Amino acid sequence: MPLLDLQVHLEQELSENPFLELSEADNEDDLPLDEEGRDDSEDAEDEVDWEEILLDGFDVGGSRQRYDPTEPFQPTAVESLGLHDHLEEQIRLLRLDQRQLRVADEIIGNIDDDGFLGCSVKEITRSLDGLTEEIRKIWLEQAREIEDDDAREAELKELAWLFAPYSVEEVEAVLQVVQGLDPTGVGARTLGECLRIQLKQEGREDTLAYRIASAHFDAFLNRRWTELSRILEVTLREIQKIADEIAKLDLRPGRKYAADPDPYVVPDLILERVGGEYMVFVNDTSVPRLRLSRSYREVAADRGSFTGRNKEFISQKLNAASWLIQVMEQRRQTMLSVMRFIVDRQANFFDKGVQHLKPLTLREVAEHIGTAESTVSRVTAGKYVQTPTGMFPLKYFFSSGLPTVMGRDVSSRGVRARIKNLVDDEDSRNPLTDRAIVNLLKSDGVKIARRTVAKYRDHLGIVPARMRKRF
Repeated sequence: MPLLDLQVHLEQELSENPFLELSEADNEDDLPLDEEGRDDSEDAEDEVDWEEILLDGFDVGGSRQRYDPTEPFQPTAVESLGLHDHLEEQIRLLRLDQRQLRVADEIIGNIDDDGFLGCSVKEITRSLDGLTEEIRKIWLEQAREIEDDDAREAELKELAWLFAPYSVEEVEAVLQVVQGLDPTGVGARTLGECLRIQLKQEGREDTLAYRIASAHFDAFLNRRWTELSRILEVTLREIQKIADEIAKLDLRPGRKYAADPDPYVVPDLILERVGGEYMVFVNDTSVPRLRLSRSYREVAADRGSFTGRNKEFISQKLNAASWLIQVMEQRRQTMLSVMRFIVDRQANFFDKGVQHLKPLTLREVAEHIGTAESTVSRVTAGKYVQTPTGMFPLKYFFSSGLPTVMGRDVSSRGVRARIKNLVDDEDSRNPLTDRAIVNLLKSDGVKIARRTVAKYRDHLGIVPARMRKRF
């Protein structure tokens, strides 16, 4: 289990199993006693070399080197206003009647986290008609029971208007209102419409950018600059300038109000550099320390006084408590063994960066620590380590390898990082082709096929060279 799940599980076990109790560090029962019943810590205190402690790290005329411990936790997650709540708050401030509010609520409910409308206007119209059909009969029956003739007639007239079938034009009109809300571009049905809404609200309807987003959006998406230059009768440089302006618009307007997809992470392991060496620690200070309850063990010792279901209950809970304490220690030792091997194998990564990451498989770790490959897989799943260079999932250190001219292997993750660096540093007027990247990697000693470079480039979200070319 990851650390947060483990804490919840152990607290539940503590509440359900009477044979388990917390082992507090300051509990007198935990202190070792000598044969005469005295606390060994008293003698230990007398033997403390205070001079050595007080002078540790100090030289005559010098000062101790400062040490700033690494904070192992990510910033605390804070709840923020969601996109739908943000839109509904704005709708309530507008002067809309009941029918318009109902349409607006239906539209907002179909907007995804990116801010796009996930269905057509016709589908929303059918959904509204189906919803009103269900409650129209109930309201009409209640209205007919009104004794006053004028009041009943007025109520029936109001209900006839309120529950009248919706039209596509009516829904489209309310959609225009929703598309005018913040964030700009929300409620669009396509990416092109999203860009047009943003350009329109900026007062740029008469620009070439709006014309491209309206009539030539497919050519723009595929970066067919020559075609756009010919159609719009402008230079390639001007087309690229317009494309840069469009690229500055928000392609996912709803994301700024969407819930943060990143989970709250607490590292299970901490890696620190101490005295020139990397040391691994288990971050279990917040995990309950368990031990068998002394009082319940004494009760269970008198097995003769228990029979039937009582005896079965005691045996079951005692075995479960003993097993849990054992596997907690086994979990701790296994995690340490796995991370120590990773540190030993990936030392260059921690010193020099991702390009020095070596290929590593679960099988290699399992064979080294003497356990099953499935066990290593479970140990690394959902676990994080805090390192001097940042927080990483343990799975990050596992990747396939590519051969080098020296006969050794290099991590595929490191090769992807190298490709990204090459593209970032390329001449934008003469971008690197996949074949050129192959040759550059070959000069670094990495054997790689052109189709593999293309695959890694796609994974990195890098478009082909012809689409990166600047004029």
